[in-house]
Amino acid sequence: MAGTRLQRAERIGDASLPDTFQTNELLYYERFKAYQDYMLGDCKTSEVKAFTADYLEKVLEPCDWQAQWCTDVFDVLVEVVDVNYKDLKAQVKLVVPLQCETRGCELTEEAMNTLLEATLHNVPLQELRVVFDESGDFDQTALALEHLRFFYKHIWRQWDDEDEDDDFDYFVRCVEPRLRLFYDILEDRVPAGLVAEYYSLLARCSQKFQEFSSLRNGISSDSESELDNVSMVEGLRMYEQMESLKRKLRIIENPLLRYVLGYKVNSGHQSCSAKGPRASGGRMVHVVSVSTTVSQLQSLMADKLGPKFSGEEFEVQFHSEPLLAVSACYEGDVVIILPGHYNVTSSISIPDSISVEGFGLPDEVVIEKKNKGDSFVASTGADVKISNVKFIQHDAIEGILCVRQGKLEMENCVLQCETTGVIVRTSAHLTMNMCDLYGSKGAGVEIYPGSVCSMVGNGIHHCKEGILIKDFADELDTMPKITMVNNVIHNNEGYGVILVKPSDAAAAQEDTPSDEQLDKEEGKEEMNCEGELQVDVPVIVVDDCSVKEPVSYSSCYVVPPEFTEGNDAIKRELVATSAKKQRLQKSRLKELGVTQADDNLLSQEMFVSIQDNQFRRNGMGSFGTFLY
Repeated sequence: MAGTRLQRAERIGDASLPDTFQTNELLYYERFKAYQDYMLGDCKTSEVKAFTADYLEKVLEPCDWQAQWCTDVFDVLVEVVDVNYKDLKAQVKLVVPLQCETRGCELTEEAMNTLLEATLHNVPLQELRVVFDESGDFDQTALALEHLRFFYKHIWRQWDDEDEDDDFDYFVRCVEPRLRLFYDILEDRVPAGLVAEYYSLLARCSQKFQEFSSLRNGISSDSESELDNVSMVEGLRMYEQMESLKRKLRIIENPLLRYVLGYKVNSGHQSCSAKGPRASGGRMVHVVSVSTTVSQLQSLMADKLGPKFSGEEFEVQFHSEPLLAVSACYEGDVVIILPGHYNVTSSISIPDSISVEGFGLPDEVVIEKKNKGDSFVASTGADVKISNVKFIQHDAIEGILCVRQGKLEMENCVLQCETTGVIVRTSAHLTMNMCDLYGSKGAGVEIYPGSVCSMVGNGIHHCKEGILIKDFADELDTMPKITMVNNVIHNNEGYGVILVKPSDAAAAQEDTPSDEQLDKEEGKEEMNCEGELQVDVPVIVVDDCSVKEPVSYSSCYVVPPEFTEGNDAIKRELVATSAKKQRLQKSRLKELGVTQADDNLLSQEMFVSIQDNQFRRNGMGSFGTFLY
């Protein structure tokens, strides 16, 4: 078909410059195919520049085409007379009369020619944008320059050239995950906090690499001076810091690790700050209803307001939306939601210690989130209670409910997920009783290290995984304290419960001692003289009677053993993992020369109560582990 297939990018501003091709809105699969099939193929990292030059030589018009040379200071019309594929540069000449748009300065034709002479008329190909031409003759040239520009802006890293894994396919190892992350961010599939953390890590790693390169270039290879020795020690320290940053970047770039490890940094910056108690000392009861009948008001007064909130310190305020009621709350307030279907368009943040109650059954009090956002409900209050409410989620990235910090008690709620489920962050506390959770495309419940999670009498079903417990390679991340009693975990695609933990290879990257090394060190410590570190590894408590008189589903009928055998497997794995963590802490303290350890430093017991849970028809079984 004759003619161009690309769109015209109409120029905004100075009309003296011609329009260019619109190429920066390509789809994921278009870029994927270009890099995999044409530009990079199966090249190694060291071959990237050679493969790129070969690709450009095949598709670029060698001369006689016009382009805009675009920099931060000016855009000017030039004509390409030759292309240096190896150096990724084009030899250009100025189109006269001068057609130019400047930003913050004035340029004449003479000044521009002087600038070109200083660069020997060579400009980077990435800075050229092909002038629009309806014939279609320059489509491939415009697309090739777009792929080159995008690659060096969003995919290539300064340190890739020095990658030790040069024997591996660069496209599979680096290009594909970075390209997928770019489009996930573009399409709002990554939490805003994680995006900010990723770009922060990228900037820090780039700065550290530049500092390291400058230091390395300043060290003489045959010098034995004291200054060079100090520089080498400093260089090693900077190299270790850079490797740590690169590893964190790889975790975020990998789609699977991005899901199973999630976002360790507490992204509570999106939450509102707590207001605290009212200055007057009073408390407010917020009643939510779009419309109500007289009989409902009479029932509300007789069953709820009269018996519980008739004191002088209570006032009543009416709202039409749950979000407005929660936003108006101070510490100690109560939100009562009357039956109805409430649609919300933004996240609900709960920074104060309040209570949210549905006045009726959960299926009668429904809150549905219609549009995208990082999370649906985010709790950071010290003591928050939610009961008798059904939440319906659409497109939330970070979870239908995220306990970022503080304590949340949830009872008799229904959680209808579409993307991800309940998330319990580090140091947060979740109590979840008699709730029904289903539909998550990730885990129904994600439990982070250092959190406290109590789940009694819940149903968790039809998710990708039932419950996901996260463990990081850092020995400072303690195992969560978990109580699981009388839950029915069934019909999940993967495991009923899965533990994510580092593999031996990942631990080795963090200089983590092996189990054998830890055992040897412990044996030596028993024989050490007084003054050495003398701290015993704390006892792991496994208590099957921590919940007094739990509601037992098994009292009505006999549950087959195959439905409950996962309880023991989960306890064994959690206890073993926690014991290893505490031995690592002890080993690190010894390396640091600590001779008297704080009792609190190693007293992080893992309280585990896992009993009478039923695991039915989960695709991969009741319990499993994922090694990263």
